[in-house]
This record gives sequence, structure tokens and C-alpha cells, in this order.
Amino acid sequence: MLSYALLVHAAPYSHQAALSALRFAETVVAGGHRLKTVFFYHDGVHNASALMSPPQDEVHLADGWKRLHEAHGAELLVCVAAGLRRGVLDTSEASRHGLAAHSVEPPFELTGVGQLVDAMLANDRLITFAP
Repeated sequence: MLSYALLVHAAPYSHQAALSALRFAETVVAGGHRLKTVFFYHDGVHNASALMSPPQDEVHLADGWKRLHEAHGAELLVCVAAGLRRGVLDTSEASRHGLAAHSVEPPFELTGVGQLVDAMLANDRLITFAP
């Protein structure tokens, strides 16, 4: 059994890489391996938005990541610096910056790039999904 971490650079619905990352994650756990961490970076931070509302006949990527977390305990980490640049923030960061709204809710959590380094060191494989 291998432990995996994923690094997602792609925004949802703008490139196949975001959906491919979710499908790969589902395959990893279905194969008996462990998915410990998913780190959303650059435009990939948009995968954590609680405000996305795709048509009913499309895959809801944020919900897919949440289900993966609930069923298998995978950490869903969002780069705070990349998120702030793109308006993807949680209640704490919105308050800190004097903003009235937020778009990130648990189980997604804002964190620093140091957590990505930790995930690289703590897992057998780091797989990157980028446009």
C-alpha cells in the first residue's frame, strides 16, 4: 500500500486536469492505497470554492473532494497566498482583510506552502495535475 499526495494547479471547469485529479484520487483509494493530502495551488484554489454551482448534469468538483475527505480522511489544503490573490478565502482571512464574504469552508482549509513540503516528505508519491 502506497500513500499519495496530490498537487492540483488547475481551476475547475476550465481544464481537464481538475477532474482528472479527482478521478485519480478516487482510483487511488479504490485500489487500497491511501490518499493523505490534496494541495490546491495557483488556479487550483478555485476547486475549494463553496460558491460554485455547476449544472446538475456535470460533476460538482468541490462536492467530490468533500466526499473523498469524508470517506477517506484526505486533507484538503488550499494555498493561502494563492487563494488571497484570487479572492478564495475562509471566514478568518475575510475578516482579517475587512471583507464581507468568504468562499472557503471546511473541510477545505487555508494553509501555507510549507504544508505542501510536508506532504512531499510524508508520502510515497506526489502527483501533480496542471494545465
